[in-house]
Amino acid sequence: MVYIVTALKPEAQAFRDKYNLQKISLANFKVFYNENMMLIISGLGVEHAMMATQTLINHYDITDDDIYVNIGICGANKKYAIGELLEIGNLHYKQERIELQSSSALTLTCTNEEITHATYDIVDMESFGFYEAVIHNPAIKHFHIFKVVSDHFEPQTVTKEKTKALVFNTIDAISLIIKGLA
Repeated sequence: MVYIVTALKPEAQAFRDKYNLQKISLANFKVFYNENMMLIISGLGVEHAMMATQTLINHYDITDDDIYVNIGICGANKKYAIGELLEIGNLHYKQERIELQSSSALTLTCTNEEITHATYDIVDMESFGFYEAVIHNPAIKHFHIFKVVSDHFEPQTVTKEKTKALVFNTIDAISLIIKGLA
């Protein structure tokens, strides 16, 4: 099973449309699923991402074949194109730098607020919460973070429609990567 955590409804809607996912509620979260995929919408922020991910972990048995994935949009330096899919290899949160299970050298900085200037290379507001939940469960063998560049530190330019389109346009690439991990 592939367990996906997104922060925003438009990010989830792209997967729901592509894979015809059914909707249920789980704890205080909206969940979309089919026989191969379970997707939860966390809401913005580290705490929400951690709680949503932990909710999936608590409610479903984990097998060695399961893959946990955090997918969403991010702000990034102009060297990254809008719509570019990034596999994250390192996280930076507060004073902590974490190396992930990825061969990617890309570092994402997770912050608690929107960033409107190019202080960081790649930035989001949820990835560390996802990481915190999966890393503390030794049964989870595979987890990954994928981000789609939505803006160059201009969060005011990001709309629901743009978010859905950006994620939808990368779903096939994400699916190929995930299949290669299984």
